[in-house]
Amino acid sequence: MNKRIILTASFFGFVAVLLGAFGAHGLKALIDGPALEIWQKGVDYQFYHTFALLYLSTFARYRNKLINIAYFCFTFGVILFSGSLYLLATRSILKLDFVNLIGPVTPIGGLLFVLGWVMLFFAAFKDK
Repeated sequence: MNKRIILTASFFGFVAVLLGAFGAHGLKALIDGPALEIWQKGVDYQFYHTFALLYLSTFARYRNKLINIAYFCFTFGVILFSGSLYLLATRSILKLDFVNLIGPVTPIGGLLFVLGWVMLFFAAFKDK
C-alpha cells in the first residue's frame, strides 16, 4: 500500500507541475481571467492532496483500513475535483457539450477530500 500511495502522489505531483506551467504559459492567451483562476484552483488542490498522500504514506505501514479509505478518497477527490475544474476552465476552447453538466461533480470531489481528511484524523487518533 505504501508504494501505491507514493506512486500515486508522485504522479499527481508531476501532473500538477505540468498543468500549473501549462496554465501559466499556454492557457493564458486562450482563456479569460476567471477561467484561469478556476484552472489554478484545480492545480492548487491537486498539490495540497499530493502532499496529503505523501503524508498518508507514513501511516501505510500499519495497514490500517482507515488509511486505505483516505487514500481512495484523496485519489478520487483529485480526479473529480481538480479534473472537473480543469474541464470547466477550458470549456470555451474544448467545445465539449457535456462539460456544462460537470459542475455537480466538483462538490463530490470536495466531499471526498473532506472524508479523506476525516479518515486520516481517525487513523492518527487510533494509532498508538
